[in-house]
Amino acid sequence: MCTLVMLRRPDHAWPLVVGANRDEMIDRPAEPPARHWPDRPEVVAGRDLLAGGSWLGRNDWGVVAAVLNRHGSLGPAAGLRSRGELVLEALDHADAVEAATALAHLDPAAYRSFNLIVADNRDAFWLRHAGTGEIELFPIKSGLSLIAAGDLDDFTTPRLAFALIPFTAAAAPDADGSWAAWEALLSDDRPPAGGPPEAALRFVTSRGYGTVSSALVALPAVPTPTCPAVFRYAQWLLQPTLWQDVGAR
Repeated sequence: MCTLVMLRRPDHAWPLVVGANRDEMIDRPAEPPARHWPDRPEVVAGRDLLAGGSWLGRNDWGVVAAVLNRHGSLGPAAGLRSRGELVLEALDHADAVEAATALAHLDPAAYRSFNLIVADNRDAFWLRHAGTGEIELFPIKSGLSLIAAGDLDDFTTPRLAFALIPFTAAAAPDADGSWAAWEALLSDDRPPAGGPPEAALRFVTSRGYGTVSSALVALPAVPTPTCPAVFRYAQWLLQPTLWQDVGAR
């Protein structure tokens, strides 16, 4: 159950901030975010080495995309396309409206169920493939939104209910270096009192499944050479690395 937290502030100097924790089988090989695709030189994203797609990334035009499995759909399925391809297809587009509209018309029968988030510094969308019917497209409100393996802002999910309070109270991420508050929350492996370990934002289980990495992406209202997009990344399993700028890779 991956977790994604989004803060939309349309009139702010940093109108979009996305924090995400990737939960996966620990032995599924992957590479940290970088420009991995020669045919997509504008894309910076993590690469899943099993299927070749990604779970989260951005492009040089200012689009961010992330995919999350829905309940009961972990792992690939024979005869179906990898959901990691959806991130790359979204990042082929120059703005979020165009990307979300195009992906909403894909054949849902070609994929296992998913939640797909597509955003830029003006618009943000949630695409829901719940396993029945068409892919549904929803705009995402301004303010704070959270999603995991269910619906957007479904606070019957223990992890989202647990995460809502500290993210609401945390110092809002900003260009002055205060990304640290969100990084600390995404890194936190403490579950709620009396709750299961999996309710923590970062966890690992005895069956070889857990939070393998975290990421933070922020888009400025007006990108410039001195104010570019922020992409921060930390890896927890199997080879831990501290939070660092992806642009330094």
